[in-house]
Amino acid sequence: MASLLVVGADHLGHITDKLERSGFREIIHLNGRKVNMVKRDIPEHVDAILVMIDYVNHNLAKKVKEKAKSKDKPIYFAKRSWSSINAVLEQLEKHA
Repeated sequence: MASLLVVGADHLGHITDKLERSGFREIIHLNGRKVNMVKRDIPEHVDAILVMIDYVNHNLAKKVKEKAKSKDKPIYFAKRSWSSINAVLEQLEKHA
């Protein structure tokens, strides 16, 4: 995987480093705090989308899911804990 769009969470902290060690070359982060985030489009070069479910509202999660589906991009949902994210990464590897 080359690039990952992470939606949610104010700060990713060490998660960015761990994602890079897992093989992602580019990590784009949208914190989802502002209302305008719902209007943002998914970049074409993004390979997968990860939504931090404990840091986004339902409307944003729904809109991101719709946009991912329309662009045929895989979307995954996880809590902000590394164990939850790592479980998603294992799913990603199985489907790759």
